[in-house]
Amino acid sequence: MIRAVLFDLDGTLYDRDAVVAAVTHEQVETFRPRFGDADRDALVARMLALDDHGYARRADVYRTLLAGMEVDAALAADLETHFWDCYCRHCEFPQDAADTLRHLRASGRKLALVTNGPVGWQSRKLQTLGLADYFDEVLISEAEGVAKPNPQIFARALDRLGVAAPDAMFVGDHPEIDVAGAQDAGLVAVWKRVPYWTMSRADVRVINRISELLHHIV
Repeated sequence: MIRAVLFDLDGTLYDRDAVVAAVTHEQVETFRPRFGDADRDALVARMLALDDHGYARRADVYRTLLAGMEVDAALAADLETHFWDCYCRHCEFPQDAADTLRHLRASGRKLALVTNGPVGWQSRKLQTLGLADYFDEVLISEAEGVAKPNPQIFARALDRLGVAAPDAMFVGDHPEIDVAGAQDAGLVAVWKRVPYWTMSRADVRVINRISELLHHIV
């Protein structure tokens, strides 16, 4: 019986790529005079490609984007500052995910969030999305000193919840960092399908929406 459900944050509980797309369009409009004669659509496409679904450093994104362009020296730093300043303004917590978390809590399951990233930034997202009160435990890699897919961070979450690995489920969007990491730690793994990665592991449950998770809880 599944007694606890653990979740990844970015790309799983909310659509991070949609947020980045909205921020990117805003940036291209806000800084249009400083981009010179660069094509707007090309800038948007290039920024989204360089973002690599969150696995690229922001400073590297803008440095690479502007390389070879005739722009002022401060533009890269200003773009990075603007990104962090307006990101949370575009964050939205899907009703489907909110309803699912409430249902899981009402059913007596313990809930935890396990996310990689800096404490300040991930905590700010949780506050903006209104997620903090849903979880019994929140583990952020910077604070823990260990990150997914290291089995230690999954084991630490289970220990705090008081649940054994076979009785816990982990839901995430990244095939290796989330799904493989959870499987290697002994949890039941669920892949929140995204269009930009493929799943090669067997014995992985697949969902397209968070609410579909309820069909896999026994």
